[in-house]
Amino acid sequence: MKKKIRRKMFLVTLIYILIGIVLLNNVTSTTYQIIKKQKEKKEFQNTLVELKEKQEELNATVAKLQDPDYVARYAREKYLYSKNGEIIIRIPE
Repeated sequence: MKKKIRRKMFLVTLIYILIGIVLLNNVTSTTYQIIKKQKEKKEFQNTLVELKEKQEELNATVAKLQDPDYVARYAREKYLYSKNGEIIIRIPE
């Protein structure tokens, strides 16, 4: 009789231990996934900030390119275009 009770207690204890191990495994894997997602979120937020800064720069460039005087000056400086009768002399830096 005592052997049957001990066997039952051993089996019940073993089942509880196995359930505990499975639950602990699930908790640790979920925690790992959460930490991984938080790191990804920080990386994406940094990328978002960089892209917003780039967008602001591009919007500023678009606004500048709407001004004909700026476009003319930019073309003269960058591509060495000149006005009629104007001579371009490039000075090396």
